[in-house]
Amino acid sequence: MQIIAQNSSALLFLALAFGLYLTWGIGANDVANTMGTAVGSGSITVKQAIVIAGVMEFAGAYLAGGGVTSTISREIVDNSLFQPVPELLVLGMLAALLAAAIWLMIASLQGWPVSTTHTVVGAVVGIGVTALDAEAVHWNTLGEIVASWFISPLLGGMIALLLMMSIYRLILNAEDPVTQVKRWGPAYAFLVGWIVALVTLTKGLSHVGLHLTTLASNLLAVLFGVLLAIIGKQMMRRVEIHARKEKDFRYLSVERLFIPMMIFTSAAMAFAHGSNDVANGIGPMAAVINLINSGGEVAAKSPVAPWMLFIGGIGIVVGLATYGYRVIQTIGTRITQLTPTKAYAATLAAASVVVLASGFGLPVSTTHIVVGAVLGVGIARGIGAINMKTVGGVLLSWFVTVPAGALLAALLYLLLKGIFL
Repeated sequence: MQIIAQNSSALLFLALAFGLYLTWGIGANDVANTMGTAVGSGSITVKQAIVIAGVMEFAGAYLAGGGVTSTISREIVDNSLFQPVPELLVLGMLAALLAAAIWLMIASLQGWPVSTTHTVVGAVVGIGVTALDAEAVHWNTLGEIVASWFISPLLGGMIALLLMMSIYRLILNAEDPVTQVKRWGPAYAFLVGWIVALVTLTKGLSHVGLHLTTLASNLLAVLFGVLLAIIGKQMMRRVEIHARKEKDFRYLSVERLFIPMMIFTSAAMAFAHGSNDVANGIGPMAAVINLINSGGEVAAKSPVAPWMLFIGGIGIVVGLATYGYRVIQTIGTRITQLTPTKAYAATLAAASVVVLASGFGLPVSTTHIVVGAVLGVGIARGIGAINMKTVGGVLLSWFVTVPAGALLAALLYLLLKGIFL
């Protein structure tokens, strides 16, 4: 504890700096891959993606991110084992933040859509083993998280495939697709509002002191979905139909009419991502700051102050604006050709899985879910529509991420330990 007291200013500065650095990486990589479907399909521009991400990521983290922050910061490694040596926990969390940030920067520069969750969880495990021993790691909790990494992309792909098949059946294969999209478009908008609102109201708002009954939550979710359906219908009325161009491309007007739905789903995906992955950067930072402010007392929980979320929001927006375009290209154009209808199906499927996982406190990989969903809509057109070379490169980067995060964290921990101890 004496070491923490003597170096409190330096340690607080490093926690803030490394936390900001990591959220920059989250913006450049994870937020970029969640926005890649919308930008790649031409539904929104990069500037619009930055605005949507800035607002909705913050809202998702603040309203529905508490459960995941708890899992990342204290349930993977037994923090009570650090009680006799809290300075080791401080240095370990700092090393985890910096290791994850460095790997995300490397991946973003290469255009690899890797998992922040994989990196952070691997780094925390590496710290636990290096600073204490293998028994310090809650392997049961880690096993549940690892299982979700495999299950979640399958769920994302299956939901995206089903949504895309419904769009083909109800709209694209109809004799008059334009009339059908105007008829069914509000229903697809309703799905966006309903699923995000339902999980947020039932699982997330308790973190801000708002407790609702199950009936009230369901009614409000339905009302929000209906409101979004009405807004979507009004937005579709403003879309111009080009009869001459329609002769060259039969589905041009259908795709244009789906752009309002794609805007809604982009916002939903940003909210879903904020509820799950912003915690990856804020959780360890909150643990370090609270530990230093308490004089070295290892607490069961690490409360996240609003100003910490504000720092995370800034880092995310800057990361997306500076280097996000590299990962956006990979997700949006290199796996399969995306249009607004396909991007809608992939993004809504991914948002649904991410928000549900966040509600249950599982830090799933948003990257895996998004890629799985994009593959799902690609499979709807046939396996030939998928660029298997790109998919192979993405899968390879996933396998490298966990050991890279663990190794970097262990080395940085030893370096920080040498400097401060």
